[in-house]
Amino acid sequence: MDTGLFTANNIWMMVCTALVFFMHTGFAFLEIGLTRQKNTINILFKNIFIITVGLLMYYIGGFNLMYPGEFNGYLGFAGFGLGTDAAGLTPEYADGGYTYWTDFLFQGMFAATAATIVSGAVAERVKIGPFMVFTIIYVGLVYPIVGSWQWGGGFLSTLGGDDAGFYDFAGSTLVHSVGGWGALIAIWLLGSRIGKFGEDGKPKAIPGHNIPLATAGVLILWLGWFGFNGGSVLSGDPALTSLVLVTTSLAAAAGGVSAFVVSTLAYKNYDLTMFLNGILGGLVGITAGADLMSPNEAVVIGLIAGAIIVGGVAFIDRIRLDDPVGAVTVHLICGIWGTLAVGIFGDKAGVDQFLYQLTGVGAAGIFCIISAAIIILALKKTVGIRVSKEEELEGLDIHEHGMDAYSDFRLNQH
Repeated sequence: MDTGLFTANNIWMMVCTALVFFMHTGFAFLEIGLTRQKNTINILFKNIFIITVGLLMYYIGGFNLMYPGEFNGYLGFAGFGLGTDAAGLTPEYADGGYTYWTDFLFQGMFAATAATIVSGAVAERVKIGPFMVFTIIYVGLVYPIVGSWQWGGGFLSTLGGDDAGFYDFAGSTLVHSVGGWGALIAIWLLGSRIGKFGEDGKPKAIPGHNIPLATAGVLILWLGWFGFNGGSVLSGDPALTSLVLVTTSLAAAAGGVSAFVVSTLAYKNYDLTMFLNGILGGLVGITAGADLMSPNEAVVIGLIAGAIIVGGVAFIDRIRLDDPVGAVTVHLICGIWGTLAVGIFGDKAGVDQFLYQLTGVGAAGIFCIISAAIIILALKKTVGIRVSKEEELEGLDIHEHGMDAYSDFRLNQH
């Protein structure tokens, strides 16, 4: 490979790394926008903690747990820290797509995303200390182990033979569902916010304090997904990269429109938050097979994901789970849909492939449910995971952080 092509590929991967990093701004904006003003500092603190400590955990051991080289297919570890020989900085590494250092940083940006998904689901009532412990273990151990089963050359990647097996292009299961399973267990063990469910058991809306910010967050996430999916080509290949960006955008657009139409028919109002989560559902749904789908198939996947958003949010409410930002529906349910869609649409569609996809969903689900339950139950039984009633009513910003996000600004004052 000539150096020009190697350099171009590596630059594209670094640009994608920056785009995935920028997604953390989107997650933060979305999460604070859909929750109440009194918990803004708390949510921002969690998001900053996740990206900083997540990256350090991935450096300490996560990267070598996820990409251990030769291993038994279930668990392997290539050692602590980072270190590369000269070949890691040449086209010999990763088929000329990028260098060892770029590989680490791109994958490290993905790693922190899994815990960010949990942050939104447990917002407004989780103790900050136990959440930080959960993040360290989940990003440091759980996420890279599941990732190694596919992206690290583990057992999922060889189901049915070397050229077949489970397929997850950019992480509908390996990133989004891993975060979604953790979120599901967390909100089940944590309980709902005060006032979310009335005495009759019916869910009550707890409006977010800044919907413009949430809207900006979703648009930033869509932009970041160009790096999330586009970088997962693992080179600057013109044909494949451009296809991936097209299928990603079409699924996002279709997901948004579908959620808006279905929610309007169901609830007789134009719900912007459903529209926004529909876009995210379409993005999560296309992530497993963005490189395999035609534009038409991407639109269909997005349309179905948008409908799933509306039904999923209602279902989560019906079973009395409190998810302030819809993280379980967006990342877990649409993540499962996107993973299974690889067996229904696109270049790999078929009964065998569908069964491989189902196996991958099941393996990740079982491992994440057990892991998250062990971590959170241990924290619940020892230090507790929920703030007091007084702290929740008055806001976590004052009690956990001793500061206010909008100290000189009061709503509805001129």
